[in-house]
Amino acid sequence: MSLARLSIKGISYSQTQNGAYALLLSDMDSDRQLPIVIGAFEAQSIAIALEKEIKPPRPLTHDLFKSFSDRFKITVKQVIIHKLVDGIFYSSLVCERDGIEETIDARTSDAIALALRFDAPIFTYKNILDKAGIYLKDKGESSDIYDSENIDATERKESKEKTTSFKSEFSQMTTKKLNELLDKAVTDEDYERAAKIRDEISKRS
Repeated sequence: MSLARLSIKGISYSQTQNGAYALLLSDMDSDRQLPIVIGAFEAQSIAIALEKEIKPPRPLTHDLFKSFSDRFKITVKQVIIHKLVDGIFYSSLVCERDGIEETIDARTSDAIALALRFDAPIFTYKNILDKAGIYLKDKGESSDIYDSENIDATERKESKEKTTSFKSEFSQMTTKKLNELLDKAVTDEDYERAAKIRDEISKRS
């Protein structure tokens, strides 16, 4: 079976599961998207890895795994989403140490969070894309991590309302105040808010 390489398109709030998020992966060779429901912690960890300017005051679990692996010269070469059963995606980490490869079973959300930290490519089998891939109609929407294309119209509306709320809140503040709020958000480990504040500061630079 042939593999398809995926990139991360965005993360949106999920309406199907309370407190969960939808991670949207994009097939690099077509317009198909692969939506995967993940937990809030994993969504936060993936968002932090994408938002490279935000540094948590303490290492998250995936950061600790990366530090541990670096210390013992273990690398993650690639992630493969290899199975879909009853709506659950199964993934593997292909790791290497001293020229020896090992394949380790992992939750897909953890595997992707680690792939970002190791700069490892993400793949899935094309039959999984055929089974679970979708085509999004609104291609002109932003693919920003917190304002991404969403799975359905309800989620899109909710995401836009949240983004508008953040923008109206921060647009009236001084840059000094925004920097103070950014420091507090990072200290409180509220990385979604920190990313929004950082975006507002960047627009003024």
